Amino acid sequence: MIRLKLDEYLNRHQITRYELAKRTSISFQIIDRYYKNQLIRYDSDILDRMCIALDCDICDLIEYQKSENQK
Repeated sequence: MIRLKLDEYLNRHQITRYELAKRTSISFQIIDRYYKNQLIRYDSDILDRMCIALDCDICDLIEYQKSENQK
């Protein structure tokens, strides 16, 4: 399972969703969906813009966890 860690990253660096929306020119509603991990499909352009704005790597925002039935 792929899980977004945007909430952890923003909290750790004391950046608000509103601030990220301003830095990336992405609407707050879209940032909020990524923050709450409420997506099925991830847009690579949005993730790229977030990484540039946050000066981070994609692995700082996304992690892969094996499901119980995959072990």
